[in-house]
Amino acid sequence: MDVVGWIVVIVLFIVGMAGAVYPVLPGALAIYFAFFVYGWFFSFAPYNALFWIIQTLIVVALFVADYAVNAWGVKRFGGSRLSAILSTIGIIIGPFVIPAFGLILGPFIGAVLGELISKAPLDRAIKVGFGSVLGLFTSTVMKVILQLAMIIVFLIWVL
Repeated sequence: MDVVGWIVVIVLFIVGMAGAVYPVLPGALAIYFAFFVYGWFFSFAPYNALFWIIQTLIVVALFVADYAVNAWGVKRFGGSRLSAILSTIGIIIGPFVIPAFGLILGPFIGAVLGELISKAPLDRAIKVGFGSVLGLFTSTVMKVILQLAMIIVFLIWVL
């Protein structure tokens, strides 16, 4: 059973890390769930309150940063609130509508549409669209770093 437990934990870690790049996957929640799987298969003894506080704070930071950084990218390039909202919607639905490139085109198109609806000139709308993509890439890097931190903290605690 030990092998099965570790396989499930590792698969959840892989799904979690893939979720940093592909927002449809549960990302941090898969990693967080892996801690419970470890506890069920092996023991919850290595965990203490500090472990759960650290992990929960990282998860909260991930969720806040995920949307805040994307909105920051839009705002930094002069985008409107509508552009930030449509860019976020584009991140979610883009990969479904345009499977190969939707993750990048979704927020870009959302931000551009938001600006055009807000009566901004096309050159400004495109600039804001690039800001949304910059925000997406920045957010992805932050998610990878924070999710790796979750896994490292887990490994330190249990090994």
